[in-house]
Amino acid sequence: MSKTILAVDDSRTMRDMVAHTLKGAGFEVVSAEDGEEALKLLEQTGKIDLIITDLNMPKVDGFGLIDGVRNSAAHRFVPILMLTTEAGQEQKERGKALGATGWIVKPFNPEKLVQVVNKVCA
Repeated sequence: MSKTILAVDDSRTMRDMVAHTLKGAGFEVVSAEDGEEALKLLEQTGKIDLIITDLNMPKVDGFGLIDGVRNSAAHRFVPILMLTTEAGQEQKERGKALGATGWIVKPFNPEKLVQVVNKVCA
C-alpha cells in the first residue's frame, strides 16, 4: 500500500512539481494551497503519512500549519517537512521547536526529495 503525502504550497507550480516527483516514486499525493486548506483537508481525509509544506503562505503559514497539526489528536504524530526558500537558522529553530521533522530549501533536487520522503516514511 502506497504512502499518502500532503503537499502544501501557495504556488501551483511547486505543488505540481512535488506531486509529479513523488507520484513518479510511487506515492499518492494530495495538495492544498495554504495551511488553512490543509487543516480542513486533514479533518476530511483518512490517513496522511507525511506533510510537506511551504513556510510563507496566505491565511495560515507553515508555522501555523505545524502548530495546528501538532495540536490535533488525529494527526499529532504525522511527520512534517518544510520545503521553503527560507534558510535562516532562526526560522529552522522555530520550525523545529513547533514540531517540524525536517527542512528542505527550494529549489529542491527531485532525487534528494524522494530519498528524504522514503527515509521519513519508512
